Amino acid sequence: MRILLTVAYRGTNYSGWQWQENGPSIQQELEKALEKALGKFVRVTGASRTDAGVHALCQRAQFDTDMKIPPERYPFVLNRHLPPDIRVINGQQVDDLFHARFMAEKKIYTYRIHNAPVASAIRYDTTAHVPVHLDERKMHDAVQCIVGTHDFAAFVASGGSQKTTVRTLYSASVTREGEEITFTVCGNAFLYNMVRIIAGTLIYIGQGKLPPECLQQALETGSRLDLGITAPAQGLELTYVGFREECHVHP
Repeated sequence: MRILLTVAYRGTNYSGWQWQENGPSIQQELEKALEKALGKFVRVTGASRTDAGVHALCQRAQFDTDMKIPPERYPFVLNRHLPPDIRVINGQQVDDLFHARFMAEKKIYTYRIHNAPVASAIRYDTTAHVPVHLDERKMHDAVQCIVGTHDFAAFVASGGSQKTTVRTLYSASVTREGEEITFTVCGNAFLYNMVRIIAGTLIYIGQGKLPPECLQQALETGSRLDLGITAPAQGLELTYVGFREECHVHP
């Protein structure tokens, strides 16, 4: 049967979701844990390929097995073999036609900025530190122009393998609570480093280094030069993955 896992992890110590030759990955750790639990190797397919240092609250990943372990037991079975910064929080059976990557229709990413003169000693690896005051209202207003269906050719880093740069964003917001500024974006899919490029541009807008209109200009020109930096990986979190065909997920 095909099992769908919900996985949370702190990405600080990993080279990303996908197998890498140059360091440990989340996929590698999950597959090692499954091999210990099931007695044989099984391949895990994730819904999103998070980069090195990026975190997740709700990564979704599938694998096939002929073992008769009840799906809801997989958190208990796998967490015994996983490092403490990777946790399986749910397991469920899905149809054989289900595909975690291709059936994902909604992803929510969160980017967190610690906006204070001194960096946090506690959250240094889960937030990006910006010591200069940011205007979160200006950032929020500026980012509204990217909501909708657009060609985001300017918002992708070199090395991406996408067939098209057209994406649909359902919502985007910037809020502040004390010293933490949170950028949240929901869309059907995202390009390589797209969220970090938007976040870095918003940081520049919040500092007054770029005009708020630069995001709209980049949509029109397709030029990466119209945008700001690629924000550091540690501020980014995959917050949620939802599926197009929930009927394939067994109750």
